[in-house]
Amino acid sequence: MSVQNVLQTIKENNVEFVDFRFVDLSGKAHHITLPAGEVDEDTFVNGVAFDGSSIPGFRGIEESDMVMMPDTEATYIDPFTSHVTMIVMCNIFTPEGERYERDPRSIAQKAEEYLQTTGIGTAAFFAPESEFFVFDDVRYESGQNTSFYSVDSEEAAWNTGRKEEGGNLGFKIRQKGGYVPVAPADTQQDLRSEICRLLEESGIRVERHHHEVATAGQAEINFRFDSLTKTADNLMKYKYIVHNTARQYGKVATFMPKPLFGDNGSGMHVHQSIFDGDTPLFYEKGGYANLSETALYYIGGILRHAPALIALTNPSSNSFKRLVPGYEAPVNLVFSKGNRSAAVRIPVAAVTPKGCRIEFRTPDSTANPYLAFAAMLLAGLDGIKNKIDPRALGYGPLDKNIYDLSDEEKKEIRSVPASLEEALDALEADCDFLLQGDVFTKEFIDNYLAFKRAEAKSVAIRVHPHEYSLYFDC
Repeated sequence: MSVQNVLQTIKENNVEFVDFRFVDLSGKAHHITLPAGEVDEDTFVNGVAFDGSSIPGFRGIEESDMVMMPDTEATYIDPFTSHVTMIVMCNIFTPEGERYERDPRSIAQKAEEYLQTTGIGTAAFFAPESEFFVFDDVRYESGQNTSFYSVDSEEAAWNTGRKEEGGNLGFKIRQKGGYVPVAPADTQQDLRSEICRLLEESGIRVERHHHEVATAGQAEINFRFDSLTKTADNLMKYKYIVHNTARQYGKVATFMPKPLFGDNGSGMHVHQSIFDGDTPLFYEKGGYANLSETALYYIGGILRHAPALIALTNPSSNSFKRLVPGYEAPVNLVFSKGNRSAAVRIPVAAVTPKGCRIEFRTPDSTANPYLAFAAMLLAGLDGIKNKIDPRALGYGPLDKNIYDLSDEEKKEIRSVPASLEEALDALEADCDFLLQGDVFTKEFIDNYLAFKRAEAKSVAIRVHPHEYSLYFDC
């Protein structure tokens, strides 16, 4: 869309305000809003200034001036504002007109540009399955002398005996019993349908929605794949619409990987493939799961670099409360067709040549999608360039339920890092694949490691409530 087309859309839709947005290191969106009358061609040429020193992980106060450069291909009308508002995604530039090397969205675009220079393919496509919980109440506190959290849901298994409902009507979701039940057990059909309606109005093609496995309102909505940066944009839009629709319904949505103890967590399984023009490069009839050698090498790159990747795809301490054996958590660094206990699954049901893809099941939605998708692509491309064969390295295929294997058999299977600190150590030791094509820079990775190590330490030094249960009477 040209600048003139955007300005015409503003006029035709009686837009009152234009909301310019960018994404920080953690994947959170920030915005500055201009009255529509202040937005003209110069706005798209010169950008919108902001203070980079106020954004964690960006710049120091001595070099704080930064510029948001609007992307005319990434606009939509905000469905939640009382005044008609157009949202415009932006890249971040320095005052000198250079791409800011810590801008996640620019890194995603550089990854796409790098793919085209390799001669391997012309486009990489991504489709995340970003799960979330919808609660009716959430409270938490972390201070010097207190630490707790409490969440509640009208669907939760622990509420079968609750009296406060004014007549308990039952039909609660059992623990690990929430996969696709109908109403009245599933109380959130209308909420998810409204989210889907708003997603489609905003330009996202929704494929399906359903209740997920856990009790207490776990949900999943799947939207159509797209190219790397566009999919990351769509995921930011998706999370914004989920959060705000839940708020309109008097509820609260969270993409936190493990908000509940003892039940399934929320993942972000990421489907991905590469095309050369209109030709799918991952399909070869008769191969294992109809995969081409290119696809197998891509898998090899993902699994070879998985410990380092996880620092970007699962970048929170809470991520590793989900990444434990059981609960369908994909902790095993193997690949397999149709097997949800493997880190890399190859979907085989109703798959066409153009739909042939691999699914990396380890990530979760604490990931910054621009960084995570870019890192996965670079790992896969490294596998293709260096012909990293996952079969030769002991990564499978393994077409068994891994959780049912004997202890001796499990010893042969490599696992994901056990903590955020371990993942960060792996990234520090194995980051060269991210430097290909100058997509990531060493300065960015060093800054990211320092940023995340400080976050991990802030959790590690705090007293955990369960420690009182274990040790107070020592």
